[in-house]
Amino acid sequence: MKGYYFTQDSKAITGTLIWYYFICKREVWLMAHEITPDQDFAPLEIGRTVHEIFYKGVKKEISLEGMRLDFFKKKERIVCEVKTSSRFLESAKFQTLYYLYRLKEAGIEASGEILIPKEKKIIRVQLNIEDNEKLLNIIEDIKKIVSLEKPPEPIKNQYCKRCAYREFCWV
Repeated sequence: MKGYYFTQDSKAITGTLIWYYFICKREVWLMAHEITPDQDFAPLEIGRTVHEIFYKGVKKEISLEGMRLDFFKKKERIVCEVKTSSRFLESAKFQTLYYLYRLKEAGIEASGEILIPKEKKIIRVQLNIEDNEKLLNIIEDIKKIVSLEKPPEPIKNQYCKRCAYREFCWV
């Protein structure tokens, strides 16, 4: 089932694409086509800093094919996804569920936690049948978006103001 995590033109379906799917379909296309956002954009810097400050003693960013886990608690088998706020909770949930799904496919049963250190929140995540089905539909939709010749037209939403890709949409 290895091919399931790739588009027709071999672009990997990643947890980041799952994340962007809930924010903006145009971002999905841009990211999948390796068009990088403004790396000096303040919210991206804040995200990197939160990881460094709150989890400096933890081995970070475990990479597996098409996945980069913020960290994994081995003994408890918990995938941890660190976020700067609970603003994008659905995105974070499905990004974490994607990692759990991929691990399960590899024979590793795990659960997940979304960690929001600035808010002192830990949100537990379990892959259930309903979310599994929704996740598979999201993956198929992402494949369709990525296979488009051009990115979808921009649609203004509440996230545009704080988007590192905003220059690609609203110049």
